[in-house]
Amino acid sequence: MTASSPDPNDPAQARDPFVDWVRQATPYIHAHRGRTFVVAFGGEAVADPRFPDLVHDIALLHGLGIRLVLVHGARPQIEARLAGRGAQLRYVNGLRITDQTALACVKEAAGVVRVEIEALLSLGLANSPMAGVRIPVVSGNFVTARPLGVIDGVDYAHTGAVRRVDRQTLRSVLDQGAVALMPPLGYSPTGEVFNLSSADVARGAAVALGADKLIFLTEDPGSKSAAGTETQDLLGSNLLARDIDGLLAGASGIPEDIAQCLRAGAEACRNGIRRVHLVRRRRGGALLRELFTPDGSGTLISAEPYEDLRPARIDDVAGILELLRPLEERGVLVRRSRERLETEIDRFFLTERDGLITACAALYPYASEGMAELACMAVHPDYRATGRGDRLLAHTEGVARTLGIGRLFVLTTQTAHWFRERGFEPAPIAALPMERQALYNFQRNSQVYIKAL
Repeated sequence: MTASSPDPNDPAQARDPFVDWVRQATPYIHAHRGRTFVVAFGGEAVADPRFPDLVHDIALLHGLGIRLVLVHGARPQIEARLAGRGAQLRYVNGLRITDQTALACVKEAAGVVRVEIEALLSLGLANSPMAGVRIPVVSGNFVTARPLGVIDGVDYAHTGAVRRVDRQTLRSVLDQGAVALMPPLGYSPTGEVFNLSSADVARGAAVALGADKLIFLTEDPGSKSAAGTETQDLLGSNLLARDIDGLLAGASGIPEDIAQCLRAGAEACRNGIRRVHLVRRRRGGALLRELFTPDGSGTLISAEPYEDLRPARIDDVAGILELLRPLEERGVLVRRSRERLETEIDRFFLTERDGLITACAALYPYASEGMAELACMAVHPDYRATGRGDRLLAHTEGVARTLGIGRLFVLTTQTAHWFRERGFEPAPIAALPMERQALYNFQRNSQVYIKAL
């Protein structure tokens, strides 16, 4: 047990998971307040008996000061109405054809779904998560659409695509503290109605508003690719927008609704949306976990790598000290004062995720002898065995090479195996630069390892 660890036998120090979660979530609560999120979900979510739970989570986001645009689908509701008329939606190349009969069902289903969502957001019953809550909801003709027209000889009739989103009106709704509700419908200047993809509507709204996040609540039931890989495993926790076209071209087994979200997410990133999230709706509390925990619960799409690897700055000192302290207390690292760290901050590199420093390392060159010391190598306990140490090592090796350094050395007492597995070889103290030999702490008795670059 480290000096900073709580005593589980002391009631005053006993860890409370709820309190820990709230404290962990606090930075995200502050970061999200006043931000604009576009949240899209399918008609399957509305038909689910657990949909009120999702509404409660949405109400919580609204109560925390997040500006919300909700985009809903209506596919199962449309298909049920078509079945009642002895018809069904036709798909060609993954695109649906909306004839006159289908359009009537789309209008009816979209209206019913909208009313159900508004009703749940209007609940204020005592002894419920919505007690005392009043959430104004505004829906309207926010989307101007165009017809898909005829593609490869196929007339898609009343199926359309987003042409323009009324940004000014949407912003006015959000400025008034209301939730904007957008159905999968669009309208033309000539008064026509078009059946739209909810993913396309969500993308268009996010780009028009310059939203901080675009979130797709997906219906992926854990389908597998031809190789037997779970869809979520295939996507991973992070994707770059530029890699999505290749992923969709090379992977089989990704459901079409997930593929639509991926394409819309990549397009949103290319148009300035920094973060797009794909979250499995069926996982309880997945939306809250995605937004208020460091690792989330779904797949993040971004234009640039999510976790930044960069040189440390003076305002990183507190975070680095917090990362190093447990290792210093265990004797793994030599204790460094704040003052020393401040003077040596330009020697440090780190990885940062949502303001949390997840790993750091320092490089001390001895240029006259063509050597450099790798020091203060540390990875946050929650992110070990995730490749961050290897990434940081590769980066510092690259920096050393640009400085003309031919050999990298470390002094370690408890992590020799990690460095040996990465090409470091044991060496005597005499192999160190003379200046470093003079500073060697014989009481600590660190082992020396050297790697040729």
